[in-house]
Amino acid sequence: MKYIAGIDIGTGSTKAVALNMLYQPIASAQLFYPTETPKAGYNEQNPELIWQAFINCINELQTKLGSAPVTIGLSSAMHSLILVDEDCTPLAPMITWADNRSADIARKLSATKTGLAIYQATGTPIHAMSPLCKIIWLAEHEPGLFAKTHKFISIKEYIWFKLFGEFKVDFSIASATGLFNIHTLNWDEQALQQTGLNAERLSTPVQTDFKNSNLQSTAKLIFPNLNTTFVIGASDGCLANLGSEAIENGVAAITIGTSGALRLASSKPIFNRVAMPFSYILDTNTFICGGPINNGGIAIQWLLKNVFGKKTLSDEDYEVLFDSIEGIAAGSNGLIFLPYLTGERAPIWNSEACGTFFGLTLQHEQSHMAKAIVEGICYALNDVMKTVEDAANPIKQINVSGGFVHSKTWMQILADVTGKKLVLISEEDASAVGAAYLAAKATGLTESYPTNGSENQQIISPDYSNHLKYQRNFLIFKELYANLHLTMHHLHHLNK
Repeated sequence: MKYIAGIDIGTGSTKAVALNMLYQPIASAQLFYPTETPKAGYNEQNPELIWQAFINCINELQTKLGSAPVTIGLSSAMHSLILVDEDCTPLAPMITWADNRSADIARKLSATKTGLAIYQATGTPIHAMSPLCKIIWLAEHEPGLFAKTHKFISIKEYIWFKLFGEFKVDFSIASATGLFNIHTLNWDEQALQQTGLNAERLSTPVQTDFKNSNLQSTAKLIFPNLNTTFVIGASDGCLANLGSEAIENGVAAITIGTSGALRLASSKPIFNRVAMPFSYILDTNTFICGGPINNGGIAIQWLLKNVFGKKTLSDEDYEVLFDSIEGIAAGSNGLIFLPYLTGERAPIWNSEACGTFFGLTLQHEQSHMAKAIVEGICYALNDVMKTVEDAANPIKQINVSGGFVHSKTWMQILADVTGKKLVLISEEDASAVGAAYLAAKATGLTESYPTNGSENQQIISPDYSNHLKYQRNFLIFKELYANLHLTMHHLHHLNK
């Protein structure tokens, strides 16, 4: 059977989706791996476990379908950092996007003219998530490790080297590092000066349609029957837009998994020095612009585990929770939740922000708290949406993807909060599907990006009476953070 595949190397798992030659999903595979938090603010993973998951996903597809894919496109999470030697052997655990140890560095740099210039050159917000700030931290706090590092790379670069023995990075992943100039398509000299690096200690940047089929000898031993063209692809955010078919004017994409993001396609970068929307590269003609939030499904997990006392979570636990909130009126009986359990990125960019329930009374029950958390996540994304709309064109439609699409209740709340029509193209992983679409175009299987058609689309329209309630509550949501952010700062430093 002939098919193409997209593989998304995510923070919590690696997911592979196979599409037939009509671009319809026919098989999938997913393997999970752990995250370690050895100290407060640290967030690390073992890249070898991710490589093994990548191998197993490919092998599982081949077993299910009886042959190797014609082409494989790669997607991966952004902002990861691995320090490696000349043979691409890791010298320390991989630092993920969620690592917060460089928060002080990011805060100080973002307040300077240099920080603003770097943001405008790279399209990457100045924040602890970015490799720029992580590398500055390592130079200051781990100078011995910093000095002996041959290359500073991402998880996709690590896997690409395992496959082909070359240090390459696609423009999309590079454009999320804070080190890459999205105007000149080269490593940015001013950003490099801040880190103490030169370009030789980073991978060679290439277009997102760059491909290779000549596996190095060690990879051939692992994949003896894999006569496949690999396409280096792009970042998970950019490819989620492509996979959810949100690259037209006025169509945005929202993904909610552990975290979340709102993104839209643009022919040019968009900038706002306060809210700092990102501008990442999809291809030579397209930027994907928007903002990420830290707290999506992770806030629901926290509620179930830490408040409701669920030790291990099952699909049934989530179903019961969402069933319980269906009968709760919009606005959760006056209860509002600021969902900043792990700090926040866009549009407030405050690593010291914290979660807050406001309006609690004796009338509130678990179901009110649960709905307030879901509403709070949607308010946070609505905050990003309004920032992006102010800097770009009005959004008429939002195409949705991520784990949250399995809950019609959650999707309806998002539609009601934003006041926008939501469209669900497919429940398959949008980033992996987008990677397959990009690979099909890069290898000449199609002249333009394919689509999945509209036969199975689901449309979720907003309830405008609920939207009016949410508009009023959203103003309070904004006011709450404005009034509390200094207190959050004081509390954070009191408990360091």
